[in-house]
Amino acid sequence: MTLVVVPVRYPPTAHSEATLREGVRVAEERDAELTVLHVDLYQNSGGVSRSDLKRAVERRIGRVDRARYVVRRGFLVEETILEEIVAEDADVVVIGSKQAGRWRRMVQKLLSDPDIDTYLRDQLDCTVITVDGSGDAVSNVDV
Repeated sequence: MTLVVVPVRYPPTAHSEATLREGVRVAEERDAELTVLHVDLYQNSGGVSRSDLKRAVERRIGRVDRARYVVRRGFLVEETILEEIVAEDADVVVIGSKQAGRWRRMVQKLLSDPDIDTYLRDQLDCTVITVDGSGDAVSNVDV
């Protein structure tokens, strides 16, 4: 079964809503399962539960079929997202353009070589779709 992972903020912002809508569209198009992921930071934890996340998402975009809601705790949002993607063996990741920029900066800090595409290709075997605030997919890269 194909798996689409969509990392979002809690509570979901307008940009998160646009990213979620694209994730739902991709999951429906590919007849895939959907994981909605929120990273609750240890250093300023909001104590977000899976049911909190589900209710907030459903208030923004309505009920989502075949969706799983996951809250992970971590120190770094981007690293925790990568860990979840790898652990779940995701086929597609749909991220907001703001998150994509943070991901790139994190990887650049970890590596002296700023070739992020090669790094992601080596670490992940999935398609990464980046969505801007208006809901348009601004990039679609197989890594």
